[in-house]
Amino acid sequence: MTDTDKKTPAPETVYVDKRHVACDGGGGALGHPVVYYSLEDGEAECGYCDRKFVYKPDAAGND
Repeated sequence: MTDTDKKTPAPETVYVDKRHVACDGGGGALGHPVVYYSLEDGEAECGYCDRKFVYKPDAAGND
């Protein structure tokens, strides 16, 4: 199997009930520097790990 045959998992989508979020990659020491995003447009995508944050006022966690 070559590197081109390996599939990368789809980025994670996280539903949040706040307009400001922080992302650290979720990997502890293997994550990335903490970055902060404002969800004024309803969503934002992390520039490091591509995790997508979606504002959902009634979100109780991840779906």
